[in-house]
Amino acid sequence: ACVCNMPPGLDPAMLRDQLFDLWNRKDLQMVRGFSKLSEPLEALLTILESCPGKQKGRSHTLGHHILMEFQTWIKEHPQVNLSSVSEQQAVALQRRALNLLTDTQPNFVDSLINIYQLNSLDPALLRLHITGLHALNCYKEVATLSIKLNLQEELNMEEMCVPLIVQDKMSVAVSFVSGYSHLEERLVKLLDSWCHPSFCVEELNSQFPRLNLTKQRMEQIQPKMLTKHVLRLMEKFKIDKGLCPNALHKRRLDSLRFLMYKRFVEKGMTEENWIDHVQVDDHELQIHLVEMLVKYSCLRKASQWSLRYSIPRNRLPCGVWETQQSLPHALQQISLSDTAETEEWELAQSHCEKFYQVPLTKDKVHFVDTPEALERCQSILLKKGIVVGVDMEWQPTFGCISTQQVALIQLAVSDQVFLIDLCARRFCEHPETISFIRSLFSQQSVLKLGYGMAGDLKCLLATWPQLQEDPMKMEGMLDLLSIHKKIQHSALSRTQNGPKEVLVGEDCAEKGLSLLVQQVLGRPLDKTEQMSNWEKRPLRISQIRYAGKRLFLYSVLSRNPASFGLPEDLRSISSSQSEMSKDKKLKEKKAKVSPSRSDPEKGVLYGEKPSEDSPPLPPQQLRVVCDNMLQGLGRYLRCLGVDVVMLENTDDHRVAAKLAQAEGRVILTCGQPFQTLRSQVAEGRCLSLACSEKARDQAVRVLKHFNIQPTPSDIFSRCQACNSDQYVAVPRDDMVGMLKKKGLSNSHSIIGKHDDILTPKLPRYALQCRWASLSGLDPDTLTFPGGAPIQLHTVPPTLLPRIPLFYVCTRCGKVFWEGSHFGRVLSMFQEVLHISDKDNESAAVPITAAQQN
Repeated sequence: ACVCNMPPGLDPAMLRDQLFDLWNRKDLQMVRGFSKLSEPLEALLTILESCPGKQKGRSHTLGHHILMEFQTWIKEHPQVNLSSVSEQQAVALQRRALNLLTDTQPNFVDSLINIYQLNSLDPALLRLHITGLHALNCYKEVATLSIKLNLQEELNMEEMCVPLIVQDKMSVAVSFVSGYSHLEERLVKLLDSWCHPSFCVEELNSQFPRLNLTKQRMEQIQPKMLTKHVLRLMEKFKIDKGLCPNALHKRRLDSLRFLMYKRFVEKGMTEENWIDHVQVDDHELQIHLVEMLVKYSCLRKASQWSLRYSIPRNRLPCGVWETQQSLPHALQQISLSDTAETEEWELAQSHCEKFYQVPLTKDKVHFVDTPEALERCQSILLKKGIVVGVDMEWQPTFGCISTQQVALIQLAVSDQVFLIDLCARRFCEHPETISFIRSLFSQQSVLKLGYGMAGDLKCLLATWPQLQEDPMKMEGMLDLLSIHKKIQHSALSRTQNGPKEVLVGEDCAEKGLSLLVQQVLGRPLDKTEQMSNWEKRPLRISQIRYAGKRLFLYSVLSRNPASFGLPEDLRSISSSQSEMSKDKKLKEKKAKVSPSRSDPEKGVLYGEKPSEDSPPLPPQQLRVVCDNMLQGLGRYLRCLGVDVVMLENTDDHRVAAKLAQAEGRVILTCGQPFQTLRSQVAEGRCLSLACSEKARDQAVRVLKHFNIQPTPSDIFSRCQACNSDQYVAVPRDDMVGMLKKKGLSNSHSIIGKHDDILTPKLPRYALQCRWASLSGLDPDTLTFPGGAPIQLHTVPPTLLPRIPLFYVCTRCGKVFWEGSHFGRVLSMFQEVLHISDKDNESAAVPITAAQQN
C-alpha cells in the first residue's frame, strides 16, 4: 500500500499531482493523505474537478479511484460530514458535487450522493441539473441519476423515456418508471399508442427533433417489437388490458396469420381446432379473417365467415359478395358440429402407420373431476416406487398472455391414464385437489416423467398461487428433455469421432417430444391436437388419446439405455448435468475464438462455418432465404448477385424453414426465431446475425462466412425487386414507342438528339444472367409471357436522350438503366469484391452499370 505523507494543510492540487504520478506508475492502492487536508470535503471536490479523464488501457478514471479511496477513509472518520460546516457552505459543496454527476460508473455516483447528501438538495436545483444533462443528450446518465435521486415524479416521463427506447435502452426506461404506478401506466400506454396502424414515426421527429432518428433506431419502434414490450410490461406492472388495445389487436392479428399458416400451409391443425381459435369478437379482426381466407383458402369459406359476422358489403374483398349470392342456403352457415360424441376410438390403419399410437384402450382412461374420483386416483398414483408420466395442457393464447392456468393434467401409469379436469366446477379450488398436487410433486419415491417441464411447472404455479406462498420442494422429477439432449450429444460425439453418419434429427421436420418419440418408438406423434382448446368440454377422443406417451418412452429407454448412448441409471441424468454444462462451457469457449460461432448479439454469424480450405465461390452458388427482419441484408446480397428470397412482413418465420427445405436455401435470421428455425434444418443451414448491426455489415459478414467472392460483373445481375436473373434489352427507340403508345411521353422533342451516342452495349453483368428476346413481349399489352407488364411509368421521358439501352426484368417488369449507383455499390463492398485490372479500367467509365429508377 502506498502511503502519502503530506504536510498539515496540504494544498489539494499538490495531493492530486502526487496521486496522478502514483496512478501513472500503476502504484496507487491506498491513500492516507486525506487526513492532512484542512477541509477534506471541499478538497475532494477540487481534486475531482481537475482530474483527467480516462486513459488508454484504464477501466476507471483517476477520479473514480480517488473517490473510492475517500469513501473508505471517511468510514474511519465519521466526524467528516456536511453537518460540520455551515448550511451555506454545505449547499455550495452540494452544488459542486452535483456538477460531477456525469460519470457512468454507478458506485462513483452513489458515493458522491452519499458523501454530500445530495438527496436533501432543493428538488428545483436537482431538476435544473437533470434538464441540463438531458440537453447534452446524456439520456442514460440522466435516467440513472433521476432514479438514484428519486426525481421520476418531478420530470416529464415522455421526455425521459422516448430517447431511451429509441436508443434500445428499454430496460433503463422501465427502471425509470418502476415503483410509480401512474408512470408505469403512462409508459405502457405510450408504447401501445405507437402500435396503432396510423402511427407515423415522423410524429416523433417533430416532437423530439434532437433524436436524429436513423433507420437503425427506427427499428426499435416497429409494431412487432413494441407489441412484445407492451404485453410483457402489461403483465409485469399488472396493468388493465383495456389500456393496451393496439398491442393486443396486433398480437391477435399475428395469431390469426399463424393459425392460417398452420391450417392451410403446414396443414398441422384440424378444422375443428382451427375454428375454436379463429372465432373473434373484434370487428376489424373478423374482416382480416375473411381477407386471409380469400388468400389462403377459397371464396366459399370466406363467404361463409363473412355471413356469420355480417360484414358489410363495402368491407368485403373482391369476389366474396358475388359468392355469397350464389351459395345455397344450406351452405351459408359454417358447420360448428362437435365431434366429441361421434368420434371413434379406433383410428384408420393409414394413420397408425404414419404416427405412433399409445397402446391404450378407452376403458383405461379415467376422468378425475370429483373428490371421490380423486381419492381413487390418489390410491394408485402415490404408491412408493411407481412411475408416472406427467403432461399438462392449457388454452393456447398465442402470446397474448405469457403464463396460462392449467386446464388438464394427464397422469399415466403402466396400464391406465388419469385426466385431472381442472375446468370442472370448483374442483380446482378443492383443498383435496391442491393437497394431492403438493403430495405428488414433492414425493421422492414417486418418479414423475415429463418433457420440458419448466413450462409446465410455471403454469402449475400460476394455477395455484398458494404453491408459491408456501413453496413445495419438487422431488422425484425426471425431465425427458435432459435425456433427449443426452441422446443428441452422444450421437454428435459418434459423428465427430467415428465414421460420418446422419445426426439424429438432421433434415427432419419433427422436433421436441415428437422427435424423441420417432427416434425411440419408430414413428412421430400426431401433433394436430397440440394446440387444442383444452378448456372446451367435452374433450374429443383425439384429445384424450394424446396422453401416455412419456411412460412408454421411459419404458423403452430404460430397457436398453446403452443403445441410445445413455447411462444405466436414467435418473442420474436429471440430477447430474455436469457433462452437459461442461459441453455448454466448451461451446461458449469456442464461440469466443471462432468467428463462425460467436455471440449473434455482437454481430457475428452463429452457425457451422464451411471448411477453411474451401475455394472461393461465385455469388450465384449461394441461395438464401432472409427472415422479414433482415430485408435490408437481403437487398444488399441480391445486389451482389446472390439468389435471395425475402419473407414479407406478414409472413410467419416458419415460412423460411419451408423454403429452405424445399429449395435447399440457407436461412438468415436474427433474434428469437433462430432457435426455432435452426431445429428444422441441417446444421449450419440457419445462421443468426445481430439485428442492431447495419445491413451492409451483415452482408459483408455473410459473404466472408461462406467465402463468397463477388466481382463487379455480379453487381445488379439480379433484379432488385423480384430476384429474377432474366432481362430483356430494350433499345431507346423501342422504349420511346412504348411510352408513346401508353400515352406517357411526347417523343417529338427527343427525336434526332442522340445521333452522337455510340452503339449501346450490354452491361458488365451480361454473362452472369439470362437474356430473353424482345419478341416474347406481347405488342398489344406490353406484357411478358408470365403476365408482368413493363413498368413504363417509372421511366422519366427526360432520361431518353441520354440512355441508349434499357434493361427490363421479365418476371416483374421493372425497368433498369445505366447509372451512377454502381460506383456507390463498388465503394461500399470493395473489401469483399474481387476486382481485376480490367475491372479497374472499366470502372473509370462514367456510365457503368444498371441502376433502378
